[in-house]
Amino acid sequence: MTASAREMAAATPAGRDRYVDLLRVASLATVIAGHWLMAAVSGDGIGNLLALVPPLQVLTWGLQVMPVFFFVGGFSHALSYRSVRRGHPGPGGYALFLRARLRRLLRPTLVFVGVWTAAALVVQLAGADRGPLAGAALRIVTQPLWFIGIYLAMVAFTPPLLRLHERHGWAAFAALLAAAGAVDVLRFAGGVPYVEFLNFAFVWLAVHQLGFLRADGRITRPGLLAAAGLTGAALLVAYGPYPLSMVGMPGEKVSNMAPPTFALLAHGVWLVGAVQLLARPAGALLARPRVWRAVVAANGIAMTAFLWHLTAMLAVYAAQLGLGLSLPAPATAAWWAQVPLRVLAAAALTGVLVAVFRRFEAPAAGAAAAPGSGPGAALGVTCCLLGILGLSMTGLGGLLEGHSATLVALPLTAPAAIGMALGGWLLVERSGSVRRVRLRG
Repeated sequence: MTASAREMAAATPAGRDRYVDLLRVASLATVIAGHWLMAAVSGDGIGNLLALVPPLQVLTWGLQVMPVFFFVGGFSHALSYRSVRRGHPGPGGYALFLRARLRRLLRPTLVFVGVWTAAALVVQLAGADRGPLAGAALRIVTQPLWFIGIYLAMVAFTPPLLRLHERHGWAAFAALLAAAGAVDVLRFAGGVPYVEFLNFAFVWLAVHQLGFLRADGRITRPGLLAAAGLTGAALLVAYGPYPLSMVGMPGEKVSNMAPPTFALLAHGVWLVGAVQLLARPAGALLARPRVWRAVVAANGIAMTAFLWHLTAMLAVYAAQLGLGLSLPAPATAAWWAQVPLRVLAAAALTGVLVAVFRRFEAPAAGAAAAPGSGPGAALGVTCCLLGILGLSMTGLGGLLEGHSATLVALPLTAPAAIGMALGGWLLVERSGSVRRVRLRG
C-alpha cells in the first residue's frame, strides 16, 4: 500500500459515497478477468471461449458489467459538473469540466496507443506480423478502447442531460429508454439502414442517466428495477431477435454489444438494480479502514490495469509458445487445467506494467483550473472520441498497408484515428490555455 493511498483514505470526507468507488474498481476488474478467461488461444490464432462452449454464454448475464461502470460514471459526472458549475456557471466551466475529466482518462490511453503503435510498426517492418498469434494480437489489443470512446461521449453530454434530469427526473431516463426501443423497432421491423448506430448513444446514455438518479437519491426501489430489467431482458432474448450472450460473439448475425440493443439496456437496468440492493451491506464493509485503503489504492491504477491487461495476457501466451510449451486445444481438460496458472501469470505481468505506466494515470501536478473555450473543448472531445472509437475498430495491423475500418459510414485508417485522438486532446488542452492568456492580458 502506498503512502499516498493511506493519506487519501485517511482524508476521505465523511459524506463520500464509498460504494461508488468500489463499483468502479469491481466492474473493471470483472471485465479484465472476463477477457483473460474468454481468450481461447491456440496455434491457429485467438478465438472466443464462449463461442466454442455456447452454454457458457449465460454467464454474461452476470459478468457483462460494463453498464455498471457507465452507471458509476453518471453519478460521478453529476457531482463533478455541479461542483464546477457552482464556481464557473458560464461556458468556460464546460471546458474546465471536460479537461478535468479527460486528463486522467486520455493521458494513460494515449501513452498506451503510442507504445503499441511503435511496437506494431517494428513488428510489421520486420515481417513478423504474418503469424496467426501476432496478427491477431495487433487486431484485438485496441478493441477494449471502444468503452473509452463511449465514455468520452458521456462526459461531453453530461451538461445538457443533467439539465434534463434536473427538470424531468425519471422522465428523462424514460425518454432515452423509449428512444432505444424505437431504434430497435426501426432496425428489425423497418429495416432502416444505419439506424442501429444511434443506440451507441441512447443505450449507454440511458444507463448513464441512472447514475444521475442515484446521485440525487431517486433510486428508491432497486429490487423493482432489477426485476423489471431481468424480466425484460429474458423476454426480449426468448421472443425477440436478440442473442443470449451480452457480449459480442464472432460471426453472429446480431450482437447485443455492437451496436448495443434494447436487450442490453434491459440487462443494464437489471444490473443497476442488483448493485443497488448490495449498497447497504457493502457500505458496512467499506467502513473498515483496510478495505477502504485497498479500494482507494485500486482506484488509482484501475485504468492503467485495464489498458494493459490484454498486453499481459498476450505476453503470457507468447512466452508459452516461445518456451516450446504446448497450447492445448481450447475448452479441453488440459486447457482448463492451465487456466489458473495463465491467469496468475497475466495478473503478475499486469502488475509490472502498472508499476511502469501508473504515473500517467496520476493527476498532473499543478494542473490549471482556469475556465476556457466551451466550443473548442467540445470539438476536441468529439475528435478524441471518434479517434478512439475508430482505433478500436481498425486495430494496429496493416499500419503500413493503409488498412481501414468503417466507423458508422466513415472509412478510417489507424493512423488517421490516432491523429484525430491526438488532435482532439490538443484542442481540449488549448481550450484552456487560450483563456489563461486572456486572463493574464
